Formats: sequence, structure tokens, C-alpha cells
Amino acid sequence: MACEPDASNVATLSCARCDKPALLQCPKCVELKLPREGASFCTQDCFKAAWSSHKSVHVKAQLSSIANSLPGDQNSDLVSQGWLYCVRRGQGRTHKLPHFDWTGPLKQYLISPKRSVPAEIEKPDWAIDGTPKIEPNSDLQHVVEIKTPEQIQRMRETCKIAREVLDAAARVIRPGVTTDEIDRVVHEATIAAGGYPSPLNYYFFPKSCCTSVNEVICHGIPDARKLEDGDIVNVDVTVCYKGCHGDLNETYFVGNVDEASRQLVKCTYECLEKAIAIVKPGVRFREIGEIVNRHATMSGLSVVRSYCGHGIGDLFHCAPNIPHYARNKAVGVMKAGQTFTIEPMINAGLWRDRTWPDGWTAVTADGKRSAQFEHTLLVTETGVEVLTARLPSSPDVFPWLKK
Repeated sequence: MACEPDASNVATLSCARCDKPALLQCPKCVELKLPREGASFCTQDCFKAAWSSHKSVHVKAQLSSIANSLPGDQNSDLVSQGWLYCVRRGQGRTHKLPHFDWTGPLKQYLISPKRSVPAEIEKPDWAIDGTPKIEPNSDLQHVVEIKTPEQIQRMRETCKIAREVLDAAARVIRPGVTTDEIDRVVHEATIAAGGYPSPLNYYFFPKSCCTSVNEVICHGIPDARKLEDGDIVNVDVTVCYKGCHGDLNETYFVGNVDEASRQLVKCTYECLEKAIAIVKPGVRFREIGEIVNRHATMSGLSVVRSYCGHGIGDLFHCAPNIPHYARNKAVGVMKAGQTFTIEPMINAGLWRDRTWPDGWTAVTADGKRSAQFEHTLLVTETGVEVLTARLPSSPDVFPWLKK
């Protein structure tokens, strides 16, 4: 980089390096519209000699500019601590808010640096480099596994931990709390139980859980936005423990929520409960979508079609696929020993979705709100066991469950 002549052509400034009269200016300082004082140099040689220290002025100016343009209460403290916007499906970061035709009031916010996991915690094969190796090539992507008694016992242990982690997250939800803080609670509770937060670095997902607020359908990335009175927020937790995964989520009210949103969340909960009620050996997987779709449409709501439930166990995602909409093409019937999730996503408006520039966050195409609930289930000889069922200690947050 070379200096440019001072447009004023008046040597009233001193060289930033040697104090001699200066007629040249740093072009980057000109671009950033920084004061001419401290940006002027007498010769190109002086400029080159000063470059290693002078360029720090540009970095500070850019960080300051970013901080001043951030939405809400985000500030330069976050930027200086390494908080950035997520892009390229988790593989990139940027200082600038990505351009996007946002469908609702929400936009991307800064995310914090990746949280660390102690060396002694057993980790899945994507923990280091972000790429699952065993899962995508497994025969269990095509064949629904019948779990052994030993696997089922490990699943029970893991799912109980996952439930306790989600409950810990639920207890901190209130106006003013950031979703990044929820992620911190999930991360620390998972580690404390000896588990690994399965989403962390799974195909480069940058956080330990998903937090989906208002019009976000699923896969929302925890960030610096503070929850506001009237929001709804889904927290999706998966724990990897003793080599297997347990997955569940719930949608919570933040402060005083309008009646339409309350009914949306309640109906979504009911969709899951009604679907679970039909699970037993011999039932076709495609029947789940019929049950969910019928209840949702009776309430004037729509069912998301782009995302579905899935098999789970030693693999995070595997067969079977569990669509939640009617007239789906899911193959197969339920058999004792199978484990899978049911996780209906229900929209207040249209079912269609779009994805934010971060490559993960799915939002409603019309900007209206969405809710979701999920359990990990075991098909038994006589019916179903909800492995991630609420515990007596689970927080009392849903009015329709109160006695």
C-alpha cells in the first residue's frame, strides 16, 4: 500500500512518524474517513516504516464502526471479545450484518466464540473438524435399528440427562436474557453431567443447542439478542453420553405472551402428544403425519414440511424419517426396540420456510410465528416409552399441565 497526495496540498500537518512536514496521507485512513492528524506522512519510506504499527488504527476504527451500527444493546465490548456474525453454514464469520430480505422482525445477531469442551469428555467424531464420518455412511441410514437391551439402557440414561439439561435452560428464560446465555447454561449443564452437547460443531453448527425465537422454525443459533417480553422461544437440546444421543425440545413463553401465540404453542404440544399416543408395534410411520396435520389444520395452523423427526441412538440422525404432514411417503412400520424422535413444527401462517445467511436458521416465509415440541421415543412390545419425558422436578411452565 502506498500513500496518496494530500488533496489540500498544504503542508500544515506533521508526519506521524518523524514530525517533518507531511503532504501524503494513508489511503486506508482516507477510505475510513479518519482525521488527517496521525494519518499523514512526509515520504513513502516513512509510511512503509510506520506501517506495522500504523495499521492498528484501521482495525480500531473498523471495530468502532461495527459497534456503533449494531442493533439493540450490542456494543464494542462484544466485538472486542470476538463476537461475529455467522455465515456459510457455520464455516465463516463476518463483522457485517449479512444482507437478506428478513421475513419478520428478527435479524441475525452477533454470536460468541465457540465454547470449549474438557479433554476428558467423550466426543463424537465431528467434535474437532465439524464433519461426521460414521453417520452418513452407516447402513442405519436405510435400515431402522432394533436396539439391544444394553443400548436401550444407555438411551434411558442419556435421555434423562438431556431432559435435566433442557429443564436447566427453561429455568433461566425471562425477558432480558440472551439466547447465548441459554446456550451457556446448556453447555455447562451437559459437561457437568459428563456429556457432550451433540449440536456443537455438527456440520459446523457453532453452538451447543438451538434457540428458535418467534418466526424461527428451527436451528436458530444462540446469539447476543436479549429475549423480549411477549417472545416465544424454542430450546432444542441433544446430549451425547456413553456413545448415544438423546434429543428433545420445548417452546417457552417469555413474560406476557399474546393469546394467539399461547394457542399456537398449546396446539403444537397437543400435536406431539396425539402423535405419541398412536406409537406401538405395527403402526406405519406415515400415520404420524396424518395425526399431526389433522390437529393443526383444525386450529387454522400449518405443518412445516421441510424438516422431520428421525431415528436416533448411537447415531445423531438415522432412519426412520418421521414427516409431520399428511399424505407423506414415509416407509416402514414401527417395531419394538426402535428409537426415534417426533418433533412437529407448527406455523401460525403458511408452512413454507426460508433460511438465513448463516445457513442454519430456518424461518417462516411470511414472518409469522412458529412453535415446536420434541421427544425421543422407544417403541415397546405394548406401546411406547417417552425416554425424554418430563420429570417431577421439571419446571412448571405450561399452564395446561397445571392441576
